[in-house]
Formats: sequence, structure tokens, C-alpha cells
Amino acid sequence: MDRAPVIALLGLGEAGSEIARDLLAAGADVRGYDPRVGPPPGVLPRADEAAAVADADLVLSVNSAADAPVALRNALPGLRPGTVWADLNTAAPGVKRDLAAAVAGRGVPVADVALLATVPGRGLRTPMLVSGDGARSYAQVLAGFGVTVELLEGPPGAAISRKLLRSVFWKGVAAAVVEAVEGAEAAGVADWLRGDIGAELDRFTAADVETFVAGSHRHARRRSAEMAAAAEQLRDLGVPSRVAEAARDQLAALVERGTEPAG
Repeated sequence: MDRAPVIALLGLGEAGSEIARDLLAAGADVRGYDPRVGPPPGVLPRADEAAAVADADLVLSVNSAADAPVALRNALPGLRPGTVWADLNTAAPGVKRDLAAAVAGRGVPVADVALLATVPGRGLRTPMLVSGDGARSYAQVLAGFGVTVELLEGPPGAAISRKLLRSVFWKGVAAAVVEAVEGAEAAGVADWLRGDIGAELDRFTAADVETFVAGSHRHARRRSAEMAAAAEQLRDLGVPSRVAEAARDQLAALVERGTEPAG
């Protein structure tokens, strides 16, 4: 491609506008549409989704999981064969598959892009995992701007599936920390708990993953009772015990499934 790639951005909020600014700085021809906000300087405004994608080589849908199907539906009249549709939203794998199904037979390859970190402060440097029949084309366009993405073999939905499984861990840890610290503040021991959590996180290794899994199965009955007591303490402190109760229930389910060793 002798000319600069034409990139359409659908969604110009915090993430979309930062990506747009990085693309412009790298020399891309960028146009965009967002029903809620105007484009940042340098982005050519378009009246709607169809107008934004009409002459695009690559479309970046950066709105929300709820808005992604609507944006594609509205853009369909302007999409031409060969345009790569890249969905950067954190949506369920089924949503990504549905997007691909909506353009099946139109010659529009779809890239399922999982953003593996927050975009603000990173922009195009945000780590990306990409799957789908449009993944390689997506990677090639961004490579022209010095951006490297990780390609994953598989259909749309494969990349976001990995991100969401990762989110179960990271967001679960964050939720547990928030709940524990809130309880510690109510008990007057917040400084101690913050230091203890920090020390525990510092010592974790890859081997701890199997330790967590095996230990939860092996000691499910005792740990379920422990988390029931923890949940009761939080309630006594006036702190909602959502995470503690979820852990209690998960461990109790392991007991019911008979995953504890006999004896």
C-alpha cells in the first residue's frame, strides 16, 4: 500500500481518542464517529458509522460491549469488501462470534482484539492479543506504525476468551483486596493488612498456581468453614462480605462434588 492506511474509529471516548492521537502522530489517515463526543484534533469527523467506514482499510470499534453490535449494524451499508473490522471491546466471546457472523459472505475479515492493559497512558502501546480471519491484516496495518501485536490462531472470540479468563483472576484479586482492606479499616488494622498483603504478593511464584488449585480441593471443607467465619466477621463489622461468601460457597461446592481426598 503506497498511501497511508485509512483507519476509521468508532468510539472516541477515553480509549478511542488516545488510540486516534497515536495513529495520527504515526502518520495514519484517521476519521471517526462517536454519537456522544466530538473527534480529537486531526480526526476527520463523519456523520455516522456508515460514513466513517466508507473508504476505510481498517475499522477500529472501540465503544463498549453493548454498543459493538449496534455500531456494526449501522456501519454495514458503508462497509466494502476487504475492509478489516477490528473489535477492541471487552465483550463475551459469543458477541465476537456474532459480529463475525453478521459480516459473513461480505468479504470483511474480522479481528477480535483483546486489550491486555488499560489504554490511557499507553495508547497504541497497549499490549494486544488478536484472533480471527482479520488478525494478520490487522497486525500488518499496525506494524506499519511500529506497533507489534500478538497473533493467536483461532476464530473471533478466542482472543477475548483469554483476556476474560485472566480477568477472573485479576479482578477477583482486586475485589478480594478491596473487601479485606475495608474490613481491616473497620477493625482498625488496615496498615497491618496492607503490609501483609503486599508481602504475600511479593513472594508469589508460578508454582503457587497449582498450590492454590490443589490446596482448595484438598482442604475444601476446612477452608469453607474458615471463609464462613470470615464472612460473619465482616458482617459484624458492617462490611458487605460478597467475596468472602463467594469463596465460602465455592469451597462448599468442592466438598459437595467430593473433590476432597478420602480419609
